[in-house]
Amino acid sequence: MTTQGRGLHAHVLENLGPAITAGEYPPGSVLRTDELAQRYEVSRSVMREAVRVLESMHLVESRRRVGVTVRPTEEWNVYDPQVIRWRLAGADRPRQLRSLTVLRSAVEPVAAGLAATHATPEQCAALTECALGMVATSRGQQLEAYLVHDIEFHRVVLNASGNEMFARLGDVVAEVLAGRTHHQVMFEDPDPAAVSLHVHVAEAVREGDAARAEALTREIAVGALEELDILAP
Repeated sequence: MTTQGRGLHAHVLENLGPAITAGEYPPGSVLRTDELAQRYEVSRSVMREAVRVLESMHLVESRRRVGVTVRPTEEWNVYDPQVIRWRLAGADRPRQLRSLTVLRSAVEPVAAGLAATHATPEQCAALTECALGMVATSRGQQLEAYLVHDIEFHRVVLNASGNEMFARLGDVVAEVLAGRTHHQVMFEDPDPAAVSLHVHVAEAVREGDAARAEALTREIAVGALEELDILAP
């Protein structure tokens, strides 16, 4: 596909994807590709390519003589980072954030405990660097800079766990953290207690203290849920 084609295909996805996840096209709705191609002013081939991407996310399915049908919500690939981003951009954001934060609270403490056992010296150093970066950007309303360090911190923890299933959740966690920041579900400056906890997690992992790393990460998760109670009730 040409560069222009990819741009048109992305344009369709960035409009149609959020419309589906926001419920503008409820499950069971039939989308006619010809009509969609006219609406978005793209060729049928571009429209078909966009539909193929939506099919890969299990948002829709194509049937001959029927068209493109929106699949039931429970069949969607809710772990797809793009689907997460679209859902967080919709009106159901508070519930989505809570669901994803509960997932994090179930996984990340265990991952941190494993990281204390399995992390390499390089991963320990990276974790410390991320934590210090979070401290350095935690004041003065530097949320975008803080987000970079925060995402990397949690990626390192998941990777350092040595569990490939946990590691694959790095993109999911990144979308949750980015969604909180970009949709103003964060205080103007991060909670100082949460920032300190990240520093202590890095220390516990470096020292090989699995129980402490797990307990501290669980505190971070509890704090994130409490923030949602305030900012996205």
